[in-house]
Amino acid sequence: MDTSGYENFTFRDTRAFNLAGSSEDRSFPAHRHAYGEIIVVGRGKTNFYRIDDTFYSLREGDIILVWPMEQHEIINADREYATVIQYSNAFADSIFDVKRIINMYHDLHIICINTHPGLGGKLISKIDNMRLVLTDSKPNNDLRCAILLSEFMLILDEYQDELMGDISNDGGKSISETTLSRIISVMDYIRNNLTAEDLSLGAMAERAGLNKDYFSRAFKEATGQNYIKWLNTVRVEKAVSLLPEKALSLTEIAMLSGFKSIPSFNRVFLEYKQVPPSKFRK
Repeated sequence: MDTSGYENFTFRDTRAFNLAGSSEDRSFPAHRHAYGEIIVVGRGKTNFYRIDDTFYSLREGDIILVWPMEQHEIINADREYATVIQYSNAFADSIFDVKRIINMYHDLHIICINTHPGLGGKLISKIDNMRLVLTDSKPNNDLRCAILLSEFMLILDEYQDELMGDISNDGGKSISETTLSRIISVMDYIRNNLTAEDLSLGAMAERAGLNKDYFSRAFKEATGQNYIKWLNTVRVEKAVSLLPEKALSLTEIAMLSGFKSIPSFNRVFLEYKQVPPSKFRK
């Protein structure tokens, strides 16, 4: 996966959800990030977006689903009244059913309000509620958004038959739920054991009880990334979470994030964040 254009700002604090700010600018360059986005298209007749290599001309009220690590771009669209909800990839990976639904719909990016008025209305209701939660100052807004996003995903799950016609391939069903469960178990293990001696593809395939080649293919199908890219993403995001800890040196942060040396830490961090860790910390 080409990591050029990887967004060089981190997720807001340690929260699992974020409401992106409005802007009078009508474009935003191609980028990708480790969190997912749900967008409700704003006002006007001109709303052009791109996700990966596909261009979309959308109407007010259409819903855009940008899954974690997908490259996307706002070419010419209203950003002042559009709603953009961002959610942590760690949250998505932590619940099996959410990951299963993302896997099923990984080729679904647009829900047109005119084509799916009933579904669209239900989803926008959840999005509006998340927006309201994220604009108040209550301390439990992450928990309330987690409930609302779970309900959002549950609605998608309930509309499988209606949405299958919008998906160009098999809807991600080439992976069985058993295989997906094993992959998610491995992902959980890695996040909790980044300093483990052996996190190689072969070792994790063995942990999952799968053939190495099959594990590699299934992992990419489930996550949209090859194993090494995903592992480096997790390591970089771990480092980002540790960088505010002034008591930790960069060497300690590198080791705690699973990097074996400072040169590899600096190289991978620069590739993903477009700035070295020392500058990112400042």
